[in-house]
This record gives sequence, C-alpha cells and structure tokens, in this order.
Amino acid sequence: MNLPNSITFARLVLTAIFVVSASWGGTLGLMVALVSFVIATISDWLDGYLARKMNLVTSLGKLLDPLADKILVASAFVFFTSKDLCPAWITCVIIGREFLVTGLRQIAADKGKIIAADNLGKWKTTFQLALGITCLLWLILASSSPHDGFLLFLKNLTSPSDWLFLGFLYGALALTLLSGLNYLRKSWHLFLD
Repeated sequence: MNLPNSITFARLVLTAIFVVSASWGGTLGLMVALVSFVIATISDWLDGYLARKMNLVTSLGKLLDPLADKILVASAFVFFTSKDLCPAWITCVIIGREFLVTGLRQIAADKGKIIAADNLGKWKTTFQLALGITCLLWLILASSSPHDGFLLFLKNLTSPSDWLFLGFLYGALALTLLSGLNYLRKSWHLFLD
C-alpha cells in the first residue's frame, strides 16, 4: 500500500476513533474527538495532494478516498444531530447528496465517463468540516463551562445560536444542494443514453 492510500486508510481509523471518543462524551472524549476529526480533515487534503504530486494515483485510492470522506462526514453529522446541533433533515440532505453523487459517478463509470470533482464540492466539504470543528469546539467549551476570558468568548462564538455556527451550517447546506444540483446537471446526458 502506497503512502497516499495509507493516509486514506488512517482516515478511516481516525473516523472510528472520532465516533468512539465522541460517544464517550465529557470534555476528554470530546477533545479526542476534535483532534481525530481535525487530523482526519487534514488527511483528506494530504492524501490527494501526495497521490498527484508523487504520481501514486491508484484504483484503490480512487475508491477509498471518497469512501473515507463520506464515512467521516456521515458519522460527524449523525453525531451532531444526536446532540441537537444539526437538524435531522439537514443531515439527511447532506448524506443523501453523498449517495446521489456516488450513484451518478457509478453510472458514469459504467458508461466509460468520469464526473470530476468541482470547486462547489470542495467548498461544500470545507464548510462541512468547518462546521464539524465548530460543533466540537462548542461541545468541549460547553462541557467545561468557562466563565470569563478567551474561552468564554470562543464558547459564545461557536454557540449554535451565533452567526459563525449558523453561517457554517446553512453555508454547508446551500453548498451541498448547489453541488448536488451541479452534479445532476453535468450528468443529465447519461440518463438519455
């Protein structure tokens, strides 16, 4: 297994660590969840960069990378929904879009076509992951109850009722819908054959 694929596989392991530690709850469990989520997020960029830079793009990597991304995002949003940080319908839209794009890519592959990732999809992922980090920070700070100073400021900034949180939430939703519609637009011709 080459380095980029090993990093992708590590993201799957980090997702499992995220799920287990987030389920523990408490400040320590949430801190481990945050660290594993941030490292997994960085690995999402790193594996693709290294695969292209080192000319190590493989069929396994093409399968594992989007799968690892979807598992991380789905796990995070299901967890955030369980903590009442993300409405269930938004989680359904986000996960549904992932299934839609996977299906469209499979149909395209069956017909010898490729539907490449686009900038909307990359921005969607950025907003989803930023929301994930914001949710985890708020959960950590809410569980530790800071009363003053920078930690209180950060707790208020990441609060589910504050503009930053809501901006990431509805930005992620809008970009999820737009990128899903863009994939449909780019692949519509596949249904006419």
